[in-house]
Amino acid sequence: MTSSTGGHLHEGPPDTKLDKNVLLVAGVVVLGAIMSILDVTVVGVAQNTFQQEFNTDAAGAAWTATGYTLALAAVIPLASWAASRFGTKRVYLTSLVLFTLGSILCAFAPNIGMLVAFRVVQGLGGGLLMPIGMMMLTKAAGPERVGSVMAVLGIPMLLGPISGPILGGVLIEQLSWHWIFLINVPIGIIAFVYAWIVLRDDAETKKSSIDVVGLLLLSPGLALFLFGISSSAEHRTFVTGSVLIPTIIGAALIAAFIFHALRAKKPLLDLRLFKNKTLSIAVATMVLFMIAFFGAALLFPQYFIGVRGESTLTAGLLLAPQGLGAMLTMPIAGKLTDKMGPGKFVLGGIVLILIGMSTFTMLGANTSYWLICGSLFVQGLGMGMTMMPIMSAALATLSNPQVPDGSTLMNAIQQAATSIGTAVISVILASSLASKPEAGLAIMANTSDKPLPQGVPNPLPESFFETAADVFSNTFVISVVLICLTVIPAFFLPRKKIASPLVEEDLDRGPIMMH
Repeated sequence: MTSSTGGHLHEGPPDTKLDKNVLLVAGVVVLGAIMSILDVTVVGVAQNTFQQEFNTDAAGAAWTATGYTLALAAVIPLASWAASRFGTKRVYLTSLVLFTLGSILCAFAPNIGMLVAFRVVQGLGGGLLMPIGMMMLTKAAGPERVGSVMAVLGIPMLLGPISGPILGGVLIEQLSWHWIFLINVPIGIIAFVYAWIVLRDDAETKKSSIDVVGLLLLSPGLALFLFGISSSAEHRTFVTGSVLIPTIIGAALIAAFIFHALRAKKPLLDLRLFKNKTLSIAVATMVLFMIAFFGAALLFPQYFIGVRGESTLTAGLLLAPQGLGAMLTMPIAGKLTDKMGPGKFVLGGIVLILIGMSTFTMLGANTSYWLICGSLFVQGLGMGMTMMPIMSAALATLSNPQVPDGSTLMNAIQQAATSIGTAVISVILASSLASKPEAGLAIMANTSDKPLPQGVPNPLPESFFETAADVFSNTFVISVVLICLTVIPAFFLPRKKIASPLVEEDLDRGPIMMH
């Protein structure tokens, strides 16, 4: 079947077993990833608490999430250059310190403005943890084991969105909101000490100058684009100046960066990597998948809380079957991807996701939780067979010198695709709820302490909640259609083992080995 021009077929059985050194490095990266990813979902749970504690409105509280996202967007493009200039160990340790320091500052923020500022500090550290971590893992494992090692990295990426609401609910209800940030401190200290011991000192680094033009185009461009897209949820539409102006300016800056990068001798990011057929197909698949799946992921907790009246903690527990399903298939898919290529597993995973998600296109106000949890489990099985094999397909074709740019590109594109998916589904859901007052009242009754408007029956009729459930089921139809579109590029992913072209310097796995 389809294969890539970006590499050659591997001859003989590859050694895909992860040795002790690789597993130790994986432990370092997973600790950092857990902090960064978990923090996003935990803060999402605390939005109502921030409004009450700091006497602010929903828009003001939302900046605690927006500020973090914008900082991520601004700093991710620097990852490749920073790794080359200062070394992966130095950059990773610095990022851990910055993120942990930001967490301490957030916990003691006296007002909402300072909290947003300290969240930016967190984001500047957190934004480098994932791309640098991915670089270290990919170089440590080598192309022949990238599938197995990506499966390890996938664990926090899956568990973060599921365990975040549970952890956030427990910390806020049993302790206080300060602990959603203070919990990062011991993890950060452990991660720093562990990384200091496990990671080998950086080799001599290149004193290369930064691509200033590229930096001035890409960092603000990506930040403005994501800000504009994210603002659409608040305005319930894309057709407003507050959304269009930053989105268009951001897109123009990104387009200018692309024009610049394809002509510069040493660009901030080498976009010529897209000449690699396998990487281009994998990125196209990843973009569609992230938009579809993570957009839909926004709907699950909102349905449980808004339509069914569950607490945040219960909603998180109800999502657990999805994580369990993914944990079952992800290690298997990772190992088999190293031996057989990603194509078959990704297509099979997409089919499972479609089967699981189809249930949610028929949601009612009283749909059985057994059916819902079973569908989430099937969806999780598909998730474990899809996300990390797609990333493996891209990274396995890169030679060692190309890994920093490849990792940075994947993280930047992933961040943009996730934001687009969340924004699209948020706007569709919000506009649908606004067009059906009964649905909006049902959501309000389950999520707000404010009394229902005068003249509205209390308690609300069951039909109001059925209308709200219909809004969610109709929105899930959009997600199913987007998942179906993912099949198109996924069909062209290689279905045989593809190895990156090795060069002499690739044999040195660089700064990632135990002392």
